[in-house]
Amino acid sequence: MKNIAFSFPEGKRKALTMSYDDGQIHDRRLVSIFNKYGIKGTFHLNSGKFDSDPFLSSSEVKDLFKGHEVSVHTLTHPVMTQIPYEEIIREVQEDRKNLETLAGYPVRGMSYPYGVYSDEIVSMLPLLGIEYSRTIVSTRSFSIPTNFLTWHPTCHHNDKLLERCKEFQNLRLWMPMALFYVWGHSFEFEWNNNWDLIEEFCKTIAFDESIWYATNIEIVDYIKALKNLKFSVDRRLVQNVSAIPVWIRVDGDPVKVEPGQTMAL
Repeated sequence: MKNIAFSFPEGKRKALTMSYDDGQIHDRRLVSIFNKYGIKGTFHLNSGKFDSDPFLSSSEVKDLFKGHEVSVHTLTHPVMTQIPYEEIIREVQEDRKNLETLAGYPVRGMSYPYGVYSDEIVSMLPLLGIEYSRTIVSTRSFSIPTNFLTWHPTCHHNDKLLERCKEFQNLRLWMPMALFYVWGHSFEFEWNNNWDLIEEFCKTIAFDESIWYATNIEIVDYIKALKNLKFSVDRRLVQNVSAIPVWIRVDGDPVKVEPGQTMAL
């Protein structure tokens, strides 16, 4: 029987995703750094704060975040465990609706304001069209999440970022799939006067052919598609029932499975 293992696109074993909250004006500088080095980010925005200091203007959202992902961070950034359920629904749905109008596509992700959530809130999110939500609980590892609605990142950017970058780059290619997930707020670079940190990180990790650079929702969609592959009992056939191509390794060799395809292995 063949040995089957999942892979990121093009048979890659490693992926990087970035996640930044609140939508303040310093996102402009952060996006320019990401674009310079081909890094993809997800930006969780409070649309109820647009067009006021120090937040972004609503009119710039679509162009600024082109090539990245716009995601929910609630309308006004409340502590979600301290407001009624009706307000939770309004905060998520109104933010989502506003962002979809500005970005021009369905918004399906979120991060929890202040990192605060509860089991009840987690259970509500799929009913509100949210497919993942990031916490602020650092795993300090490169593991794939088991529950995207409580998606724990690798680390905050102030938590030994360059050391973790080196560790990630030195992972052996025969190891399981590894995901490096960095989060923070762009205004922290301004407050701490350490824009050189994110510049150095992006420069160091950029343009590596062994890494897939992806937004949060691209990671979610890809992992879901992988897990939904259908294999025959003897592992000689595989069917991709999703709408995107996925890659697996068959006895160590990368194999692409096209959307809708059933193929022999």
